[in-house]
Amino acid sequence: MKPIKARITRGIPVGAFVECADNTGAKLLRVISVFGYKGRRRRKPSAGIADLVNCTVKEGTVKWRKQIVRAVIVRQKKEFRRPDGLRVEFEDNAAVLVNEKDEPIGSQIKGPIAKEVVERFSRIGKIASIVV
Repeated sequence: MKPIKARITRGIPVGAFVECADNTGAKLLRVISVFGYKGRRRRKPSAGIADLVNCTVKEGTVKWRKQIVRAVIVRQKKEFRRPDGLRVEFEDNAAVLVNEKDEPIGSQIKGPIAKEVVERFSRIGKIASIVV
């Protein structure tokens, strides 16, 4: 996993619900934990764009429901700032399911994704329809 240039504001805490933006069959995910999060005592872990998270599938096909999966956050409502001064925000919070090698499980992604995700996970960028 490569570092990203932007300073990402972490807008998705543990316990938040995010949409699944790919065509795997999962619809709604709940964030359980954030990989690599180093926090402070009593602070709730949170994730931002291009972070790897552990999720449970709350809505979706029978195959996916109640499964624990890995996902990458591709959109967040909370705005974040890029090094050139541009502030970016999306309409919803969304994630894409990935396997142990951080490759996407689905074959296409619905909606736009942030370019910071493509910097860190190039395989996700290959199947994305729009990169913002």
